[in-house]
Amino acid sequence: MFVVGIPLDFFLFGLTLLGVALFHHHVLKVALTGLAVITLYKLGFSDFSGTPGFSGLLKLIGHEWVTIANLLGLLLGFALLADHFEKTEIPAILPKYLPDDWKGGFVMLILVFFMSSFLDNIAAAMIGGTMAAVLYKRKVHIGFLAAIVAASNAGGAGSVVGDTTTTMMWIGGVAPAQVFEAYVGSFVALSIFGVIAARQQHAYQPILKDSPLGAHVHWARLCIVGIILLSAVGANVFFNLNYPAVLGSFPVIGVAVWVAILATTPWRKPTWSLLPEAFKGSIFLLSLVMCASMMPVQHLPVASWQSAFGLGFLSAVFDNIPLTALALKQGGYDWGFLAYAVGFGGSMLWFGSSAGVALSNMYPEAKSVGAWIKAGWHIALGYVVGFIVLLLVVGWHPQEKQGKGVQAKPTVSTTVESAKPVH
Repeated sequence: MFVVGIPLDFFLFGLTLLGVALFHHHVLKVALTGLAVITLYKLGFSDFSGTPGFSGLLKLIGHEWVTIANLLGLLLGFALLADHFEKTEIPAILPKYLPDDWKGGFVMLILVFFMSSFLDNIAAAMIGGTMAAVLYKRKVHIGFLAAIVAASNAGGAGSVVGDTTTTMMWIGGVAPAQVFEAYVGSFVALSIFGVIAARQQHAYQPILKDSPLGAHVHWARLCIVGIILLSAVGANVFFNLNYPAVLGSFPVIGVAVWVAILATTPWRKPTWSLLPEAFKGSIFLLSLVMCASMMPVQHLPVASWQSAFGLGFLSAVFDNIPLTALALKQGGYDWGFLAYAVGFGGSMLWFGSSAGVALSNMYPEAKSVGAWIKAGWHIALGYVVGFIVLLLVVGWHPQEKQGKGVQAKPTVSTTVESAKPVH
């Protein structure tokens, strides 16, 4: 069924996203209602990627369940990890080493950026949120929260173990070196939104100047944090290098995180009471992921720097996982540009990335599209400037997977000069 030439599915998904934006105190109800309506519509009047009825729905679930299970495992597991990290008292000790003015917040964002280069961006964002809660006495500006999410996403964009989308590229045959160039744009973006957000935060609530008396590192908790993180990263790297097919057919990373959590429970008990609220936030994100996966997007526009640039904005409202899967299937992209766009672009809205949803579970006041855009306007600015610098410095060079460069199609601009818009 079409409305003005556009499948009705997109209107239903758009209404769901509009409901999330307008009724931010009821986002879970809105997302679940949207999922139910879209599913019923697909069952009765449409199909699931060409397969109608319940058989199509079951086929879709069979295709998406690994992604869903991994995200659920990571979101819940890292909620417990963030609590373990806070109890290490490292955040309380940080004032000894951070500058006392706005530069302290900027350095903290750099730390989040750095952590995300080798950790999952969800973990980096939640650790960043935990540090901010202590450093700013739990009075954190929404613009700074947006910057924490952006730092975690930007830091993961150039690393195949730093973000779900770059890991998907790695599994799909993209060499790690091919996405590394994304850091050119990420560094520029960080220097823009990081400075602005740090100044916002300093004006709103200055950083602690001194550590609380008696604060010291709890090494047992720190070891548990390390074990959980190493389990996630280790499982990702090991299976990618040795059994990549397993990563696509079983939620290895999510399971590895929970094995580590349960194995270390006798040592230090996690705060299990955090899970119900984290579960609600997780179901919200997973509902949007499922809605996005049901959209009749069979292909993307012709691969070009312009389409990659647009995907960054699209990923803020349309889950970046199916976008990445479509791009891998289509080919013809410069994978570093794509990694920057779909990895960092979702930071522009609080529900545009899993890191944003995870952090908003810690800070419910962030669940407002209007407040996020108003306070975090610098994220979009950083994205645009970072992309332009990436284009100017690196240039658009479409690549085959496994690191083999190819010539661009005649219709695709491959240099900065020829990429200028034609009026």
